[in-house]
Amino acid sequence: MEVQNIHKQQLLPSAHQILDARCGLNDLYPIARLTQKLDVLNMSATMDKECPYTIELIREEDAAEVLQMLKTFFFKDEPLNTFLDLGECKELEKYSVKSLKDNCSYKAVNKNGEIIGVFLNGLMHRSSATDAPAEKAADSCEHPKFKKILSLMDHVEDQFNIFDLYPSENVILDGKIISVDTNYRGLGIAGRLTERAYEYMREQHINVYHVLCSSHYSARVMEKLGFHEVFEMKFADYKPQGEVVFKPAQPHVGVRILVKELEQSKPTSSL
Repeated sequence: MEVQNIHKQQLLPSAHQILDARCGLNDLYPIARLTQKLDVLNMSATMDKECPYTIELIREEDAAEVLQMLKTFFFKDEPLNTFLDLGECKELEKYSVKSLKDNCSYKAVNKNGEIIGVFLNGLMHRSSATDAPAEKAADSCEHPKFKKILSLMDHVEDQFNIFDLYPSENVILDGKIISVDTNYRGLGIAGRLTERAYEYMREQHINVYHVLCSSHYSARVMEKLGFHEVFEMKFADYKPQGEVVFKPAQPHVGVRILVKELEQSKPTSSL
């Protein structure tokens, strides 16, 4: 998820908290959530009648416009992308919007019909004993730098299965990327996009929200929103060939998985 450095404005007289942080949630599993600065408001904040944007479902035909926004405000600032100097990557672009087919991603749209914020989400399904082994995300990746990021995400998935923590859940919402246009700071966009995701969970009877953060700032923001950590792995401990692969700038030191439970769903154990 991404968090822009946003200052409180009078447009939101009831908003009492703005988080100054950068947050990268991912698709990869989600590339997490590549990072940029966004502002996240307390979920109880309400918009006045002059709200300059609406929250709408992102459809697959919106993919090109969504990608243009991510290129401008998101991809270039994610810690792992920056460390690898990833640059232009068509495979990253394709991977980032592949969850749109799940119909649980949302956009903020201004009065001119332009996308000024997005929250990309996907659905995670519990696998059954009869399912064929899932293909690793990195297996078919031909971009050598992006393949390193996908391999890290595959490793995390091998180390931690969120469904083991929630044996009664068969579907979990996976927060992937949240990003807001820097020209629309202080309007509560990130908060409203997140609240819409909660509404979707309630509508579909989904009780657990999962996010993977490769950014220190993203994890801080999610904790402010009531998420709690269930898994953590330092970049220094990821040595697939005996050598550390990722050494992003401080304070980004590792991958963390955080969750938020709605209704009565609780983990079987805590870390």
